Amino acid sequence: MALLEQWRSIAYNESADRNQLQKFWTAYFQEEKEIYAQLLKNPDEVVSGTVKELADKYGISVMSMTGFLDGINDSLKEKNPIETIEEDTPVQLGFDKALLYKNMVAAEADWLYGLEEWNGIFDEETRKALYKEQKSSTTIVKGVKIYPNDPCPCGSGKKYKKCCGKK
Repeated sequence: MALLEQWRSIAYNESADRNQLQKFWTAYFQEEKEIYAQLLKNPDEVVSGTVKELADKYGISVMSMTGFLDGINDSLKEKNPIETIEEDTPVQLGFDKALLYKNMVAAEADWLYGLEEWNGIFDEETRKALYKEQKSSTTIVKGVKIYPNDPCPCGSGKKYKKCCGKK
């Protein structure tokens, strides 16, 4: 069984005890936060190594590193073969800073996009703009409803039903 399958069977186990699952995720989020804090201190450095080497480097289990790699993969400049990774698979963590920030916002991971280390990467105005851009990208805006007796939006001066609404 590939590492990602193992990770998902543990992390998303619906038959597991809720308290155990809560403890699992709390511990994982703390590990994740610490890794991101280290990565963001030197955001232009591309950290690389095998899955096992990176797990050892950050002092976490291979399973936690697998979960971390799964989470960061969409923010990487060059994606890792996440579906097939094993302990000895070489991976890299070269991320797009703006995309990573927006993905953290999308995941509603305020403990990550609120990290102090972001202050050295983006000023407050840029962080607010990225936040707003991400939030508005998932907001559906409905256009104004045009009724048959309204003036036609094409500017002809006719009623909508006698102009463009006829088509």
